[in-house]
Amino acid sequence: MDPQRLDGALEREFGGTAAERRAVARAARDLADSGRPSRDRGHALTVPGVIDNLGDAPEGSSVVDRWNWWLGSLDVAYGGYDYFTVRFVEGDETAGLRR
Repeated sequence: MDPQRLDGALEREFGGTAAERRAVARAARDLADSGRPSRDRGHALTVPGVIDNLGDAPEGSSVVDRWNWWLGSLDVAYGGYDYFTVRFVEGDETAGLRR
């Protein structure tokens, strides 16, 4: 998982702030490094796969909300994905903890 490539794809597809995209890219890298997607779904996490799955989130969702929505789906299906949700975006004092 290339976080810089994912950041660029997130910006093109969903916008959001640099801090939001960086938080999602970091979480995606951590998820990929954990090996969970390969074990649970039979294939590695890829940039196109992340973008496709985030595209299924409710229209108008932020990039962080899209990520957390998808991770919520994975958590229901397989368990253990809540750990990789984005709860805080650096520099986003108004957001507080995300849930």
